[in-house]
Amino acid sequence: MSLRLIGDIGGTHARFALCEPGSPPQDPQKLVVAEHAGVAEAAQAYLASRPVAEAVFAVACPVVGDEVAFTNSPWHFNIPTVRDQLGLRHLSVINDFAAQAQAIPNLETADLRPLKPGTARPGAPIVVLGPGTGLGVAFLVRNGRGMRVLPSEGGHASFSPQDDLQAEILRLLRREYGHVSAERLLSGPGLLHIANALAEIRGDALRLGEPKQVSERAAAGQCTISQEALKLFAAILGATAGNLALTVLAEGGVYVAGGLCRNLGPLLDVAALTHSFQAKGRFAAYLSGVPIFQVMRPHTGLLGAAHFQHDVAEV
Repeated sequence: MSLRLIGDIGGTHARFALCEPGSPPQDPQKLVVAEHAGVAEAAQAYLASRPVAEAVFAVACPVVGDEVAFTNSPWHFNIPTVRDQLGLRHLSVINDFAAQAQAIPNLETADLRPLKPGTARPGAPIVVLGPGTGLGVAFLVRNGRGMRVLPSEGGHASFSPQDDLQAEILRLLRREYGHVSAERLLSGPGLLHIANALAEIRGDALRLGEPKQVSERAAAGQCTISQEALKLFAAILGATAGNLALTVLAEGGVYVAGGLCRNLGPLLDVAALTHSFQAKGRFAAYLSGVPIFQVMRPHTGLLGAAHFQHDVAEV
């Protein structure tokens, strides 16, 4: 069986591995996007002259046609050109959260952390979302024999504030960005936006420069602004997940993926997340039965790329 190169390529890091199609990833490595000229150069650095016959790249941007331009990095490439540069017989390029969704049916119970109880209805739609450098969203829906992956750019839908404080944060971000998407708050940079906006609202001189400063200061118990920012981040994540669950009637469950929430550990405010998830007025009771899981297994994008079938998008 031919060896497959798989990649999960975001705005900050590019993760590569090798596998036989449908088998688990092997030899995963993480490369820094800024240290390589483009996706072909990064893949060549990973391969180190090892031959491969095919590849699947999961990328953090829409995939429409042969031209791929990343949303949160300067990388862009032409699919046939990269295929030829790497000497591949076949190259498939899919959305990164399509790969995350592709991985869900292949996870074990130990790979998941229950965040909210509920009963998943077999075959019902599933929502997969996760903050990182941006906010990824994808869906799984029943299609004949299996579940079909639906890619999405739902992270770029407009942010909808749930109370007066969130509305004031929206006002401040509009001043800078005009349109404010959910991603502007639900991402690493988004966590920083929340903290700095809160400081301005509270009349605090604090201004942080990196997202990790928010979690570090909150973990040290030395910064009430950072602690409030993390609680608000979780609440906005829950509200956004609830919106998506209502959009597709996701009785199959909601899965929170990605390293940002996983790395927060106990700083992820599960109570704030689940409360805001259900705070949908007349549909609160409906959402009370929808379970939420956190994906704890790393490199799930690589797992999804390993299981991707070139000619079909069913799992």
